[in-house]
Amino acid sequence: MGLLAAFTHTLEITLPVFLMVFLGLGLKRLGWIDAAFINTASSLVFRVTMPTLLFLSIIQADLDSALQPRLILYFVGFTLASFFLAWLWAIWRHPYVERGIFTQGACRANNGIVGLALAASQYGDYGLSVGGILAGAVIVVYNVVSVIVLSVYSEDVPTDLRSLARNLAKNPLILSVVLAIPVALLGLDLPAWLLTSGGYLGSMVAAAGPDRCIGGTLSITRSSAAAPPSPWTPACGN
Repeated sequence: MGLLAAFTHTLEITLPVFLMVFLGLGLKRLGWIDAAFINTASSLVFRVTMPTLLFLSIIQADLDSALQPRLILYFVGFTLASFFLAWLWAIWRHPYVERGIFTQGACRANNGIVGLALAASQYGDYGLSVGGILAGAVIVVYNVVSVIVLSVYSEDVPTDLRSLARNLAKNPLILSVVLAIPVALLGLDLPAWLLTSGGYLGSMVAAAGPDRCIGGTLSITRSSAAAPPSPWTPACGN
C-alpha cells in the first residue's frame, strides 16, 4: 500500500468518527440538543449499550487471537508512561492545586467511545473484542493512578483500597469484559433470543450518538477552572 493510499484509508476510518464529534458541537450550538440530552445519552451508552456491545463482541470472538497479553502490556505501559510524563509536566508548569486535575485529565484517553469506534471501523467485531479487553485493562490502570494523583493534591478523593475496589467493581465496562471472558473461554451457548435482544441493545450505541455527545460537551471559549473531577465519573474517556 502506497503512502497516498494509506493516508486515504486512514481518513476513511477516522473522518466519520470525528465528523460526528463536530456534528455534536454544531447541534449543541444550534440548540437542537442540550445538556440534559447529552447527560442522558452518555449515561445510557456507558451503563447499558456499550457494555452490551463489548460483551457480545468478546463472546463471539476468537479469544486465541483477541486476548493478546503482549499488546495489553504495551497498552498499559504506554498509559503509565503518559501519566508520569503528564505529572512531571504538571509539577513543572502548573500551580500546586491544579496538578492533580491536569494530570488525570491529560492521561485520560478516549478508549471507551472514539477508540472503540475506530477499532470497529478498521477491524469490525475483531477490533471491538480486542479493543474491549484493552479498554477493561486500561480503565483499571487509569482509575488507580487517578486516585493516587488526586489524593496527593486533594483531600476530597477517597484513597482507601476498599473505595477503589468498590468503584472499579461498579464500572459497567469492566464488568462486561470480566463476565464475557469466562463465557467465551468456556464456550457457553447463550439462548438465541438473548443474543438477538442483546444485539438490538448493542446497536443502540450508534443511535445514542456517544461521539456526538462528546462534541456537544466541547467548548471553544475559555472558561474558569472547575472543581476536581472524580475518577469514577462515567466519562467516555475511560
